[in-house]
Amino acid sequence: MPQTILVVDDERDIVELVRYNLAQAGYRVVSALDGGQAIEAARRERPDLIVLDLMLPVLSGGEVARLLKQDEMTRRIPILMLTARGAEVDRVVGFELGADDYVVKPFSPRELVLRVQAILKRDEGPAAEEERIIHDPLIIDVGAHTVRLKGREIVLTATEFKLLHRLAKRPSRPAPSTPT
Repeated sequence: MPQTILVVDDERDIVELVRYNLAQAGYRVVSALDGGQAIEAARRERPDLIVLDLMLPVLSGGEVARLLKQDEMTRRIPILMLTARGAEVDRVVGFELGADDYVVKPFSPRELVLRVQAILKRDEGPAAEEERIIHDPLIIDVGAHTVRLKGREIVLTATEFKLLHRLAKRPSRPAPSTPT
């Protein structure tokens, strides 16, 4: 069964361009034209990845990403932001909201497909959803995307969680030294 990609953009031409190229690469593609439809489609379809524009009617792409990352059912779906907003601050905000990648319009459809493939390949890691890392009193539950310290849950952004997870997986590796 092919992997499902949810494409969210209010420009029908962009949706069709992305749909065509992802379908040619073997993916099943569903789409939404506004933020409200995006939330519904993500919950209904449970896609393997979401290609999300930031500037959307009803709910902005940023709000969509925030809501999806807060929802237990959709929080682990990777998001690739595809937007005309290319300023550094926009990219930083996109990653802070939980984006796994960020592509600025105009874009190369071929590059977009390769980025989708790279994200999906990263997520195929061995039993990532069941992984727990324990460094008493710190517990990182990768599947639930939660962090507990001394029994209390610590709320982290997606970027903070990924960074903590990577550091905790390699605790004996020294941090790079900085010249004084």
